[in-house]
Amino acid sequence: MNLFLLAAMLGLVVGSFLNVVIHRLPSGGSLIRPGSSCPSCKSSIRWWDNIPLISFLCLLGKCRSCKTAISPRYPLVEVLTALVFCASLAVKGPVLDTFLRDWPILAILIAVCFIDLSHRIIPDSLSLGGWGYAFVTSFFSSHIEWQDALAGGLLGFFIFFGFSWLYFRMSGKEGLGGGDVKLLGFLGAFLGISSVLMIILVSSVAGSLIGGGLALAKKSEVMGYAIPYGPFLVLGALVYYFFGGVWLQNIVPM
Repeated sequence: MNLFLLAAMLGLVVGSFLNVVIHRLPSGGSLIRPGSSCPSCKSSIRWWDNIPLISFLCLLGKCRSCKTAISPRYPLVEVLTALVFCASLAVKGPVLDTFLRDWPILAILIAVCFIDLSHRIIPDSLSLGGWGYAFVTSFFSSHIEWQDALAGGLLGFFIFFGFSWLYFRMSGKEGLGGGDVKLLGFLGAFLGISSVLMIILVSSVAGSLIGGGLALAKKSEVMGYAIPYGPFLVLGALVYYFFGGVWLQNIVPM
């Protein structure tokens, strides 16, 4: 079977589990028990109604029991995970790093993104757990040395920690949230020290453009809304992961 088809199928399955993580982890619920159920009518979801993407399409996006619309987030996360896995396979190739290091970390980043968008928090179990996993797996990685993972994690953490501390000392107000500080440390451990500044640059530009667009829209429902920064950091990490090597070769010829 084609490797990209396998990657897509695995991505859909992992994406289905990520939906459980996104829904339950912020409230401290178990990721295993109870089984899946409709958030509206609480009826148990049978296995044939829980097949990634296919069941959503067959049910026309509605619960079989109460006909309540299923959140489009569910198929979105599944499809996004499948696409990211396939893109990772295309860029990095079918090597050990891709399967055992990159895919689990990319899955964590997708969960971080949607949890931060919904709850404006980044659970330590994802940021610190991902940080530890990124560092440990760097010992068998062919793309990054453990020293680079260690240095990247420390640089990412202390840049944001220092900025947040300085902002608090000068203004008396909290700057970056602790979740963002730990997330950048995680991303630095995943991608190495050379990625940190690019992640900050891309996330800052993207955040400014979207934040400015919302402000220009002058909609009362968005004015004063604190836009979570985690998804922009994840975007910056993905840009570096897929394109950073090419940019670095152009900037610093080998």
